[in-house]
Formats: sequence, C-alpha cells, structure tokens
Amino acid sequence: MSIIETLPTEAAEPAAERKLTAGLLALLAGLAAIGALSTNIILPSFPSIGSALNVPTRDLGLTLSSFFIAFAIGQLFVGPLSDRYGRRWFVLGGLTVFIIGSAICGGAESFPMLIVGRVIQALGVCAASVLSRAIARDLFDGEALAKALSLTMVAMAAAPGFSPLLGSALDAQFGWRATFVLVAVLGAVLAAYYALSAGETHPADRRSAASLSATMLAYRGLLADARFILPALAVSLVIGGLYAFFAAAPAILILGLGLSAWQLGLFFATTVFVVFAGGLLAPRLAHKCGARPIATIGIGLAMLGGGLLLAASAAPTFYGFAGAMAVFLLGMGLVNPLGTALTLQPFGHQAGLASALLGFLQMACAGTGTALTTALPLSPLGALSVILTGGSALALVIFLRQRPEPHHGKV
Repeated sequence: MSIIETLPTEAAEPAAERKLTAGLLALLAGLAAIGALSTNIILPSFPSIGSALNVPTRDLGLTLSSFFIAFAIGQLFVGPLSDRYGRRWFVLGGLTVFIIGSAICGGAESFPMLIVGRVIQALGVCAASVLSRAIARDLFDGEALAKALSLTMVAMAAAPGFSPLLGSALDAQFGWRATFVLVAVLGAVLAAYYALSAGETHPADRRSAASLSATMLAYRGLLADARFILPALAVSLVIGGLYAFFAAAPAILILGLGLSAWQLGLFFATTVFVVFAGGLLAPRLAHKCGARPIATIGIGLAMLGGGLLLAASAAPTFYGFAGAMAVFLLGMGLVNPLGTALTLQPFGHQAGLASALLGFLQMACAGTGTALTTALPLSPLGALSVILTGGSALALVIFLRQRPEPHHGKV
C-alpha cells in the first residue's frame, strides 16, 4: 500500500508541480527549524542573563512563555493572510521582523526590553514556521508531501535538541548576547536563500479572497472538521510532550541525576538522532504499510515511552530515563510528519489557514505541557511521566476516532 493511498484525496487541491530537490528540502527545514532554534538556544545562558540584567533565574522562564504566546497568536493571522496575498512577502517580512527582534534582545539592558525583543522575535519567526508547511503543501502532494514534511518536521523537532549545546558553547566563548547575534545572522541567510530560490509558491489564481469574518468562519469550520481536528490534536498532544521533556530534563538530569550543563547539552544533542531515525523511517514505512497505521504505531510508541518512564521513576537512573525517552522520541518522530500530512492533505485550497491553526494547537499544547511540569504536585520526573503517558494515550484515543476515507486510486 502506498502512502498516497492512505491520505485523503477527495477534497485536496492539486499541488503545483515542483521537483523535490535537496536545496528545496533544506529551505523548508530551515524555515521550520529557526523558530524552535530560537526558543531553546538561550537556556544555558539563563544564569548569565540573570546576572547581567539583575533578574532571578527563575523569572527568566518568562522569556519562553512570552515567546510561545506571541508565536501561537501571530501564526493565526499569518496563515490566512498568506492564503489571500501569497507566501513570499510574509516569509521575507517575518524574517526581517525576527532579525529586528533578535537585535533588540542582543542589545537589551533591562529585562522588560529583553521580553519586548522576544515577543518581536516570535511575531516575526512564526511566519517562517507556519508557512514552511503551507509552502510544502503548495508544491507537493501525496507521497512527495509526506517526504517533504518528514524532513521539515524532523528539523523542527531536532532544533531544540541541538540548540542548548550550541548556546552553551556561544555563552562560554562570547557571552549570552552572541546567541542573539547568531540567530539574527541565520535569519538573514535564510531570507536571502528563500528570496533567491523559492519565489512565490501560492499563485494568484489559487488565493483566497476571504474577509476577516469569513476567515473566522473558516477556522471554526476546520475545528469542526474531523479530517483536520482529530489528527491535528493527536500530533499536537505528542508535540506537547516533547516540549515538556525539554522543560523538565534540566531538573531531572542536573539536579536529580548529577549531570553537568555541558553533559545536558550533549544528551539533548544525542536524542536528536532518535528523532532523525523516526522521521526518516516514517515515509518509508508509510509507503509499505500506509500512513495511518504507522502514525498509530508512532503514538503507541510514545505512550509506551511514557509508561516506561513512569516505571523508571520509582528508582531513577540515567539509562532508565534515556531509554524511556528514546522510545517516546522514536514514536514522536514517526507520528509527527505523517500526522501533519494527514491533517493538511485535504485542505490544499487553504493550506496557510490549516497550517496556522495546526501550529497554534501545537504551541498551545507545548505551553500547556511546559506549564504542567511545574504545576503538577509531583517530582519533575513524575510530572513528565504523567504528561507523556496521559498526553499520548489521549492522542491515541483521538486519532483512532477518525475513520479512513474511501480512496479511488493514486493521485
């Protein structure tokens, strides 16, 4: 069975013809990853930032929550506006705003100014993230779409893993402000590469002319459409577990198991290879067995990883924690690209809107998962175990509620 046969095609609008090249894949991956990179790269610099700006380290969590909130809200507007006016200028404009926000953060002399810069960063970079998926949907369909999304989703999930190690090295060598210089430079390079290589992927004859009220109705329609909301919620709940892992791991590994900050960065970087493995396996397994069955297996693996972590919490060890998280991350790597493809495939005529709402749901679950790691009256390891197990179990129940649509051959 082909992955194309497992994706709904009845309501899908044909994608533009474009060859799936390494350069285009790299561009999509970069657009998807830069927001996630910007989120976690500053974590090792919290002590330095707190000392420089005279802020308690615990209060620096606001630099993450403010970023998440602005990111989630901003993409709700970017997606539908890009459906109406095209992708190009929103990507380029968003990256320009992101560079400005990064410059404000890098030069901040007070904590409020740092938060302002983080909000501006998020409002700009959300366009790149949400439109990476929309651009993929503009250009590809079926199996090619799943392959493109596999790499972009892997990049988006891997960036938070590598970024703490990179941030630690920059902070040690050049100081905390260097992290913002780096992400600004990366934003400029990405903008230039996009301008020179991609062009407009959403031509005028495919654009929506929807008003604000029509856009709100469209969002409501997507929320009520089982083809969208069921796989979208399932993927978002698993992604929420990923961000809960990033939030809880420092307390678990440094305070609980005695790792150094540098060892923590190495651990995060190592877990990325598990996500890579899942993302690379996803389209190959889906080609043979179908996207929906493999996505279901992925959610099951994520739930198993949470259960193993719950069992390991009775007598915590590094290897018990690492093994359980490897199972969870492998499952996340499988379900993320396939669940995203299943979510977006039927909505080619409003890919920006659908991608924006999917991104909002993911960031909402990320914020919820991150908050629960400290809100639950449990140890960090116990809280993470409950979040991963419960969130993945709920994702599986939701995902299995959607019945596959009948198919009429390949497209």
